Amino acid sequence: METTTVYLMKKLCLVFIFALAACSNNSKEESPSTSTNAKASVQTPTNIPPPADVAAPPADAERTDSGLASKVLTPGTGDEKPTAADTVVVHYTGWTTDGRMFDSSIIRGQPARFPLRGVIPGWTEGLQLMKVGEKRRFWIPPKLAYGETPSRPGAPAGMLVFDVELQKIIATPKPLPAPPNVNAPPRDAKATPSGLKYRILQKGHDPRHPKATDVVEVHYTGWTTDGRMFDSSVVRGKSAIFPLDRVIPGWTEGLQLMTVGEKCRFWIPAKLAYGEKPARPGAPAGMLVFDVELINIR
Repeated sequence: METTTVYLMKKLCLVFIFALAACSNNSKEESPSTSTNAKASVQTPTNIPPPADVAAPPADAERTDSGLASKVLTPGTGDEKPTAADTVVVHYTGWTTDGRMFDSSIIRGQPARFPLRGVIPGWTEGLQLMKVGEKRRFWIPPKLAYGETPSRPGAPAGMLVFDVELQKIIATPKPLPAPPNVNAPPRDAKATPSGLKYRILQKGHDPRHPKATDVVEVHYTGWTTDGRMFDSSVVRGKSAIFPLDRVIPGWTEGLQLMTVGEKCRFWIPAKLAYGEKPARPGAPAGMLVFDVELINIR
């Protein structure tokens, strides 16, 4: 699945986003929301030395209200800057403040592509300050990265320092409007013991139901209960294919209720999605609403 599937799959990277971490299933590119340590299989050079000011931002660094500090290393071109809804292509290297490099797209030899809503908050905010062609150094405080004690195994702790080059901005297509009952399931919605609720929008043409161990092909769109679309294979124009036991519990359960060709709307409670306070950067919080069409069982 692409990036936004990031928002669905436990082991993906969007899909989050999220990568969203990247964050794309159709790309070998990775994002700082999904990568942790430089891989042992990378080719030489195996390490990029840290900058002299890696321990703390210098006095002339720009600072935002959130605590993010940055400094332009190479000016960009034009006036266009990405929005939080856009996807970007970047080259980057990241260090901890003791000078340890923990990730680098440069060493991998492949730029990273990811949606800005699918990465750590410091990246979501910081990249919006940049123009195409610009290189910038960021000092990202723990609260905008993975925290002082990351909940995700292998994630770097404390303040992180990144050198980032913005290569390309990919504007996000116009989102699909949310259904009128996006804020709460209607009374006639069916419910399961887990708290999942759903309504059939279109009957299927094949009586088969997928099992949790199956791989399925679907089209889907997801919204938060305030009507914000955070992911859509329909908007991307390409169906999503994934193993059913590798997604959020609400999907694993809900898709098994469907038959091939059927379209359903699901209201997935937080406990069956990413929780009220997702641990993964960029993942949508609270109850999520999905319109899903089961295209095929593979």
